[in-house]
Amino acid sequence: MQTIINRRQLLGTVAAAALSRVEAQPASEWGGPVLDIHLHPRREEGGELNHINGSGVTKAVLLSGSAMAEHARAVVAKNPGRFVWFTGTDVTRPDAIEILRKNLAAGATGLGEIKSHVVCDGPEMTAVYRLAAEMNVPVLIHFADFPQSSGEGTWNGGIIRFPAVVKANPRTIFIGHGDAFWANTSKDVPETPYPAGKIKAGGVSDRMLSEFPNFYGDLSANSGRKFLARDPEFAAKFIERHAAKLMFGCDCSCSDGRGAGQASNQPLIAGKCVARETLTVLKQLAPPALFRRITWENGMKLFKITG
Repeated sequence: MQTIINRRQLLGTVAAAALSRVEAQPASEWGGPVLDIHLHPRREEGGELNHINGSGVTKAVLLSGSAMAEHARAVVAKNPGRFVWFTGTDVTRPDAIEILRKNLAAGATGLGEIKSHVVCDGPEMTAVYRLAAEMNVPVLIHFADFPQSSGEGTWNGGIIRFPAVVKANPRTIFIGHGDAFWANTSKDVPETPYPAGKIKAGGVSDRMLSEFPNFYGDLSANSGRKFLARDPEFAAKFIERHAAKLMFGCDCSCSDGRGAGQASNQPLIAGKCVARETLTVLKQLAPPALFRRITWENGMKLFKITG
């Protein structure tokens, strides 16, 4: 005997199945989707996915050096909709621009993290900025004027001179990151990578975010987390003032998105996941609409990520 299902029964069955699928997907612990714009590739199989799943992140931007470019491409291909990738290299290499151009042609959608022992306004970096404008992709730069350890040196030094670079490259999309970027939210900057105490208004990073439509900020790493904790009153106003220019990132080295393997002598992140610590304090400082802009909307729009 053949069973005939009428239209109402069929619709009910479909609706129940759809509801079951929705209920099987728990709501984000952060109140909505999250884009992490600063995740470095892992060497262990599935490490990138483990981190974003563990930290409650929806999508991530893999910042890959030239040695990990093929790995980053494979991670993106294996996990549709979860990752995009940027490409970086040591800009002192004579073939640096050729490497970056090749990886952009292979699917990279931005340049970064660019972190080399050069000055930020020298010829090596100038060539990178021109490439970014030519290819219409953003460039994420690590600024560090003071070494974190003996012999480390500086990275893209001279951020105090960077406004002239941004002004001279209006077609380049710049994203600031690193110790010097967050230290220079203050007008007074002592000779240390992680300054403490109240922030004095008028710092060069703050001014660039205000003055240049093509300049953005990456809240990742211990430097971003320390900025949020250093002067919470200033940070809350800073977030509100630059809500359209800031993006969440983690730059975290833990293995599981919950702090496993995170060895650090920095108390804010020692034994913890930087993504979780930064997202937690952002939720405390930013109203829900601003939190969503910083953790999702700004990066999705700037990087032209769909889905």
